[in-house]
Amino acid sequence: MKILIVDDEAPARDRLARMLDELDDCIVCGGAASGREALELAVQLQPDVLLLDIRMPGMDGLEAALHLQSLVQPPAVIFTTAYNDYAVQAFEAHAVDYLLKPVRRERLVDALQHARLLSRVQANALRETNADTPARRRICASVRGSLQLIEVDDIRYFQADQKYVSVVTPDCAILIEETLKALEEEFAERFVRIHRNALVARRYISGLERDDEGHGRVQLSGIADSLEISRRHIAEIRRLVKALQG
Repeated sequence: MKILIVDDEAPARDRLARMLDELDDCIVCGGAASGREALELAVQLQPDVLLLDIRMPGMDGLEAALHLQSLVQPPAVIFTTAYNDYAVQAFEAHAVDYLLKPVRRERLVDALQHARLLSRVQANALRETNADTPARRRICASVRGSLQLIEVDDIRYFQADQKYVSVVTPDCAILIEETLKALEEEFAERFVRIHRNALVARRYISGLERDDEGHGRVQLSGIADSLEISRRHIAEIRRLVKALQG
């Protein structure tokens, strides 16, 4: 079992590494000092388990755990923290276990055994049935082997194209391997479906127009693109535009 240790304090990483070295079938594949570095290494190394601290500068462990769920093969997450007041948020982020520092060897062994027994199918089912998962503040994308984080507040629309989804902001368009359906469920309060292949940010809708063929199109502030609205959604979008402008 490949394990990635994530903690902003080197002594804490070293202590966990020494404990893991004493266990059979456990290989420490790397160490990270921040949530962002953890995501980058998770993409590169594809660990089975992350031992993940919560309080870290920049991106904390809770946010990193949410981003990990968007990977094609997300690792199991075991939080390791000195604070006991994040337990609810940790399990909302689909943690396998929650270990308080200083981590005891017996608890670590139990948590790793739990992670080993939890199959990919069970893990995916757990993610899909947990309706209380908080929405992410950023979208994580892998671009030419490096990690890019896109602020959800900057996104104008998501558009599906075969097995990929384009994330479009005024500054970039990046492909991610997530489904439009999952994005719609996660960001239902902020994005609205206008077509079977597109979601647009409610806050950036600036108006409606018709193209030369008579199809309704939605205009979005900050970008030149306008997107086609399907007949099924045109009435809802008209009401939304009227409410935004009224």
